[in-house]
Amino acid sequence: MGRDPAAEAGAAPAKSGFPTLAQMGETILGHLASPFYDAGPNDKGVGLQLAHSLGRVAVGFLIAAAVAIPLGFVIGMSPLLYRALDPFIQVLKPISPLAWMPLALYTIKDSSISGIFVIFICSLWPMLINTAFGVASVRRDWLNVARTLEVSPLRKAFQVILPAAAPTILTGMRISMGIAWLVIVAAEMLVGGTGIGSSRS
Repeated sequence: MGRDPAAEAGAAPAKSGFPTLAQMGETILGHLASPFYDAGPNDKGVGLQLAHSLGRVAVGFLIAAAVAIPLGFVIGMSPLLYRALDPFIQVLKPISPLAWMPLALYTIKDSSISGIFVIFICSLWPMLINTAFGVASVRRDWLNVARTLEVSPLRKAFQVILPAAAPTILTGMRISMGIAWLVIVAAEMLVGGTGIGSSRS
C-alpha cells in the first residue's frame, strides 16, 4: 500500500518518556520557590527534607566519633588489644551499609532512629581504624622522651599522641562523612518518610 503524505504530515510526534530541559528547569524552580513548605508528613519542601537528612547525618556521625576516637586511642596504645580486636573489625567493616538496615528496622522499629543507627555503624569503622593506626604509629622516640620526663598519661595523650595522630584521625573522619552521605540517601530511599533520599523529596 502507498504512503499517505497528508496523514503523515498531520500525525503528532511520538512523545518521549524523558522530561525536557524546560520541564526540568520548571520543576527545579518550583522546588526552590518554596523550600520550607509543609503539606503533611509525605509532602515537604526540599529545605525541610535537607534539614532532616542533615540532622540524621550529624547525630549518627557525632555518636560514631564519640565512640570511635576514644576506643581507637585505647586500641592503638595497647598492641595486645590491637591484635585481639583487629580480626573482628576486619570482619565487620566490609559489611554493606544497607545490610544493617533490615536488622535496625527489626530491632529498633523506628525508621528515623534506624537511619541514625546505620549512619553510626557505617561511620564507626573508618574513624576507629584510622585512629588506632595513627596512635599505634606515633614515633617511639617521642613516647620514650615523655616516659623519661615522667609525663602523666593524660598529658601524654593530649600533648604527644593526639597531635601526632591528628592527620590520620582527620582522614578517617573525612572518609566517614563521605560514607554517611552515601548511606543516608540509600537508607531514606528504603524507609521513606522525610529526607533527601525519600521518594517524594
